[in-house]
Amino acid sequence: MINKLLGVLRSPITRWVFLAVALGAAVLAVATQWDAVSAAVTQIRPGTLLLCLLISVVYVVATMLSWRAVLTDLGSPVRLRTASSIFFLSQLGKYVPGGVWNIVAAAELGADAEIPRRRSLSVMVVSILVSIVTGLALAVVGIVFSPAEVAQQFWWVALAVPVFLVMLIPPVLNRILTLALRTLKRPPLEHPISSGGVVRSSAWALVGWLLAGLQVWLIATAVGMTPSAQTFALAAGGYALAWVVGFLVVFVPAGVGAREVVLGAVLYGQLAPGGVLATVLVSRVLLTVVDVLFGVVVLVLRKRNVSRAVDR
Repeated sequence: MINKLLGVLRSPITRWVFLAVALGAAVLAVATQWDAVSAAVTQIRPGTLLLCLLISVVYVVATMLSWRAVLTDLGSPVRLRTASSIFFLSQLGKYVPGGVWNIVAAAELGADAEIPRRRSLSVMVVSILVSIVTGLALAVVGIVFSPAEVAQQFWWVALAVPVFLVMLIPPVLNRILTLALRTLKRPPLEHPISSGGVVRSSAWALVGWLLAGLQVWLIATAVGMTPSAQTFALAAGGYALAWVVGFLVVFVPAGVGAREVVLGAVLYGQLAPGGVLATVLVSRVLLTVVDVLFGVVVLVLRKRNVSRAVDR
């Protein structure tokens, strides 16, 4: 049964159908929020909106570099162009309910670049753990510097950090990966994850979180939040916490709804209700637009490369 399922997933037809559905779902995520977003955007200067879009682009790139650092450490030092193609295209899978389709897409796209599927799976697991640990750590820092009411509401976040941090220690992490592959009846990894790989991936992940926080902070201050180091810490930590919660809610695509609720709860009290709504919606749409743009660009380039190969 499992082999038949894997055969279907590896079919070229299945890949293109999946990518089409994922792209359509991502576009729908923007379209369904457009009325509320268009009203909110009128409160933000075009220059600020453009800057936030550019920051969103760099944030997604930093996330890709965090993933690529793990991929390189586990034995597949692919070129930046190849890594970008695999990562950006697979990220469209976030918009399909289930929480696993971006992982499946990364494994199948990676196989085209001669990356073993079990390695792609392990890379995604490690990079997700890195994102969760660094995100929770930043959330704790943000809560420490937040107003008292925010700290009292989200103090429990600090309890989750040690649990995930232990899982990120290379000897523990390698055992987890080995056990997971054994459970799936897959061969063990050829290269264990190293401390250097975890550190490099974590550094890029932290850069990404700070950029995402900057994006949220610029939007929030444009609609009424007081600009200060304290509110920046709140925005960065709040977004990181919202992402972690949204990721764990696997039955909704890309954490839609869950992420906005958490981020809105963190920002509540620093903004009027309309400002909170504007911030969470504009932030979400900008990041969704970037995901779609990257996906479309990669699809066009891949199609062009296929056409050139056929012409030859």
